[in-house]
Amino acid sequence: MEIRSYRQEDIKVIAELFYNTVHSVNASDYTDEQLDAWADGNINLEAWDRSFREHMTLVAVMASNEEEGNGQIVGFADMDSAGYLDRLYVHKDFQRHGIASELCDRLEQAVDAETITTHASITARPFFEKRGYKVVREQQVERKGVLLTNYVMKKGCSSHRTQV
Repeated sequence: MEIRSYRQEDIKVIAELFYNTVHSVNASDYTDEQLDAWADGNINLEAWDRSFREHMTLVAVMASNEEEGNGQIVGFADMDSAGYLDRLYVHKDFQRHGIASELCDRLEQAVDAETITTHASITARPFFEKRGYKVVREQQVERKGVLLTNYVMKKGCSSHRTQV
């Protein structure tokens, strides 16, 4: 597996990965109505691309057997300069392979912030707790008139900064 910086040509694959991950991995914690509100398949690709380019965005790519192939994107994550971990998604078929941990490790080490904050889904909460994040509060967020539960979580950051 390779971790690399986001490229604009990744956006369509990332949008599809996001939709499929939400609708499969998160299905045990949210209703169909909530999943559809969260990820309806109509992502504003221009807005996401702009956000990814403004943030530090990393993409996990599974090596391809083809010499000229780029491999399959199996995960992505992005963090802004203030230490807000915005999105972290791993392909449904590559869960529990250390991909999310590797993406988080790289982002957490690269950010120049005292605290890292994320809004974790019910599904992701245990992952973040194992990484040392603490729940600040449970919240209800509204998406398209539907309420979804998530958790504001924070983690103190080490003072060293590395290049990604």
